[in-house]
Amino acid sequence: QVQLVESGGGLVQPGGSLRLSCAASGLKLDTYTIGWFRQAPGKEREGVSCISSSDGRTYYAESVKGRFTMSRGNVRNTVSLQMSSLKPEGTAVYYCAADPVISGSGCYVALEYDYWGQGTQVTVSS
Repeated sequence: QVQLVESGGGLVQPGGSLRLSCAASGLKLDTYTIGWFRQAPGKEREGVSCISSSDGRTYYAESVKGRFTMSRGNVRNTVSLQMSSLKPEGTAVYYCAADPVISGSGCYVALEYDYWGQGTQVTVSS
C-alpha cells in the first residue's frame, strides 16, 4: 500500500522559514516524479515545485522561485521543501504527490498524480 506523509507545517511569521518533509512507503520515490502542491482556502490547488524522474531536474512555480528549495531527503524515500521568505499568501495546505509517468518541466503544473499525501497546514501570519 502506497502512503505519502507530509510533516513540518506550522505557524510562521512573514519572512520566516519552514521545512516540509514527505515520507513515502510502498514505492521507491527515486523512480517517481515527486511534486509539492498547495491549496489555500477557497482556491484551486496549485503546483509549487517538482523533481522530474525523466531528467532529475527540479522545477518551480514562478511565485516561489528563489525562495523555495525542493530536494530529495538524506533519509531514503523522503523529499523536502525548504521554504524561506514566506509570505501571507503562502498560507495553505501543502501536499506532496508522486507519479510514475508525469515528467518534465510541467511536472508542477500537472495535477493528475497517482498518489497524494494528506497534507500539512502552513500558516504565514504575524
